[in-house]
Amino acid sequence: MPATEKTVRRSALVASAVLLSTALTAPAALAAPKPTTSPSAAPPARMSVVGGERLGRPGTQVNLAAGVPVLPKELSARSWIVADAESGDVLAAHNAHWRLAPASTLKMLFADTLLPKWPRTTTHRVEPSDLADVGAGSSMVGVKEDETYSVHDLWLGVFLRSGNDAVHVLSAMNGGVEKTVEEMNEHAEELQALDTHAVSPDGYDAPGQVSSAYDLTLIARSGLQKKDFREYSSTVRAQFPGETKKNKKGKRVRGSFEIQNTNRLLSGDYDVPVYQGIAGVKNGNTTNAGATFTGVAERDGKVLLVTVMNPRKKESNEVYKETARLFDWGFAAAGKVEPVGELVPPRSVAQATAAPGPSASPGEAGGTGAGSKPVASAHTGGGADGMGVALGIAGGVLVLLVGGAFLVNRRWPLPDLVRRRPRP
Repeated sequence: MPATEKTVRRSALVASAVLLSTALTAPAALAAPKPTTSPSAAPPARMSVVGGERLGRPGTQVNLAAGVPVLPKELSARSWIVADAESGDVLAAHNAHWRLAPASTLKMLFADTLLPKWPRTTTHRVEPSDLADVGAGSSMVGVKEDETYSVHDLWLGVFLRSGNDAVHVLSAMNGGVEKTVEEMNEHAEELQALDTHAVSPDGYDAPGQVSSAYDLTLIARSGLQKKDFREYSSTVRAQFPGETKKNKKGKRVRGSFEIQNTNRLLSGDYDVPVYQGIAGVKNGNTTNAGATFTGVAERDGKVLLVTVMNPRKKESNEVYKETARLFDWGFAAAGKVEPVGELVPPRSVAQATAAPGPSASPGEAGGTGAGSKPVASAHTGGGADGMGVALGIAGGVLVLLVGGAFLVNRRWPLPDLVRRRPRP
């Protein structure tokens, strides 16, 4: 597609996104479809069209043409999406805006909202009240009352072990669960993740807690602009502080234990190999949500995001197997398939882009000219325990240019990602 035509298309999508976001938050939007929990339920006939009209249609949306590979046949997920992380192009989707329970993939929104709040060296002594509301049967990293943890420790617990205990401690540091959930919902609205409604900060099943494959992909794309988010979500294993105990000599000592990432495309499993080029992001699984997963991977200079929600096939690690098939298809189809939609920019940027001021001027993709601003600020803390895994998407800040189309950095390199990451 010629550059001028593509720019016009992006500008039109940005303008429509502003109108859609306004409409979807108006009183009439209160009649939006409620989340579906029945395994046999069909997607709503009408869903959000943020990102493009085709993304609001039920069923699979893809522009197959000569030279475009056919989609994998072994897909049972109720909803999925394949998108280019750099350009925001949605290459294919299936019920992209179906509002479903997100499970722990919602922790991406939690992290994107709270990560900038504290330096990683900040410490906190855990009070009993910090853990009082952790849901029964939650995934835990092993946080103990009356022990002190750094923010770095707690984020490792959130990303690697999906620890709801670590989430609740960070929420307590932020003023409590209620305040944290309110901020998460405000941030989701700013990102135009309008299918999303958080009730708990950790993704634990709760009435009315929903997101969509489209929204989770938007949220992941925003989070991946933060160095710490990239590092934590791509860390395979780390040491976590243990409980202080007396040793044989009667001296109080505190050891540590190893935790490993539960993202099986990153750490591998008996029936799932490590996916070549994988760089995060977050998995989840609850009774209500089933298995959910959002992943980011790089191959031959192309960076893709894939989200898969609730495969009907209940085989072991099915969510990862279907994600891997979609990644394979996306890398084969990239540059050949016409997009069916786009990941929209945050609301504030879209509004500014749709109605630029007199002093605004467009710039080149990835530039820093007048009117340019990043989607979100990135924390620039150091690496974690020698893991070196911000390696991931180094130098990958997405740039939004006010006064022109929604443009992003066209290169988002992942140098030597697989070779340099420690493996199980």
